[in-house]
Amino acid sequence: MPVLQVNSVTIKENNKPLIDRLSFSVHNGDQWAIVGPSGSGKTSLLHALAGRHFFTGSITVSRELVSAGKKIVLVEQQHRFKNLSNTAQFYYQQRFNASDAEDAISVEEDLLNSISGNVNASLTDNTAVAETVQLLSLEALLPVRLIQLSNGENKRLQIAKALMQQPAILLMDNPFTGLDSEARQILTGLLTGICRKGIHIILVTSPGEVPFFITHVLTLQKEGSWIAEPVEVFRNNSPDTHHHILSKPDHELMLRLGLPSSSDDFNYAVRMKDVQVLYNNRKILDHISWELRKGERWSLSGPNGAGKSTLLSLINADNPQAYANEIYLFDRRRGTGETIWEIKNKIGFVSPELHLYFDSSINAFEVVASGLFDTIGLFRMLTDTEEGLVNGWMKLLQIENLRNRLLFQLSNSQQRLALLARALVKNPPLLILDEPCQGLDEVQVNFFRSMVNRICMEGNKTLIYVSHYSSDIPDCVTKFLRLENGRIV
Repeated sequence: MPVLQVNSVTIKENNKPLIDRLSFSVHNGDQWAIVGPSGSGKTSLLHALAGRHFFTGSITVSRELVSAGKKIVLVEQQHRFKNLSNTAQFYYQQRFNASDAEDAISVEEDLLNSISGNVNASLTDNTAVAETVQLLSLEALLPVRLIQLSNGENKRLQIAKALMQQPAILLMDNPFTGLDSEARQILTGLLTGICRKGIHIILVTSPGEVPFFITHVLTLQKEGSWIAEPVEVFRNNSPDTHHHILSKPDHELMLRLGLPSSSDDFNYAVRMKDVQVLYNNRKILDHISWELRKGERWSLSGPNGAGKSTLLSLINADNPQAYANEIYLFDRRRGTGETIWEIKNKIGFVSPELHLYFDSSINAFEVVASGLFDTIGLFRMLTDTEEGLVNGWMKLLQIENLRNRLLFQLSNSQQRLALLARALVKNPPLLILDEPCQGLDEVQVNFFRSMVNRICMEGNKTLIYVSHYSSDIPDCVTKFLRLENGRIV
């Protein structure tokens, strides 16, 4: 008998089949990857397997696993958590404000809550839990507040919590997203060890990142079709069969949206002199000196936890420690009377976790429009001109059909494109794009790289581009800054 049997499962979106009559079986020793273009239903399928999404057909777990109390456990791509006031109302800058971040629970408290609900207990009371903490190298992170974790650190925490539930089947939504090369290798080794313990893994990933321990691949395609096949057959297929086609950026539309922009009056977008940032005696940035001239395009790289997000927060006026350092933004020193809104007005910004701070009732059009005012949400009426800009940028990114859809009803890639439009909508002189291609498929990445190249070259934009994948970096980037342990290397 199979461990898991999926029989004629159909998942619909807007009354149309997102996945149509899907059938496959997971047997002992099988490990599955789910791939496919953005919007093909990969995350929806994981949610259906976890019992969180409506479907027709049947999903059956073997009687042996049910009788043994074994579970199907889902590790989400993004994780939400509540603060000590038992609400989820965090604001984006809170992670960089040491006193405000205290309202978030620590890693140790989160682990204790997940296993016992008793924060007075000790992790060492449970040998299996202590071993999991050690396996995932979480010891040094135990006192750190959840809101201050990097993507890679948060991913390790979520996997640890999932393993503590002793799953029979571990569902993982893009586990490699946001991880640097070394962290991806470490995670692959960890998942290999999990497989050897008899746990079955079903993970969503990109076609180019199917781990070596995978035995079968399910490819979801547009209009509900699908292919289930052994991994050897999948690897021999042309990668072109796994993608759909996006058109090239609309040059005439870009001109109507204000490119190239008028000349911006500054020589340096950023100048930092011997900058240091500490949290609880933990040095995050260590003697950073760096200059970003107008019109330069930089790649910012480094392993998870190297200090990249903190560096960007100083530039984007989100970190109060900027006032304790010698930092110049657009030729003006921080702390000389400027407002954060004057700074943000010149910056288009996107980060991997930005969407988590939007209210659940906001739709895609409002997300994009909020970029005109640098707010997390739309709190004013738009003029006809402003509404035209929003519609134009949504059309340019080919998401105009999503304008009335709620942000949290969109796929990961659709959310990412909405946030990218938000960063671009006011045509700012400086773009800070932090992992902008997370969640995009290969064709979308190529489309976005092409668009960023054209915007930067024709619009004379200054750019800071963060990615763990060199293939994602636009050709217009000619300068490179790498951080390790808070220092420039």
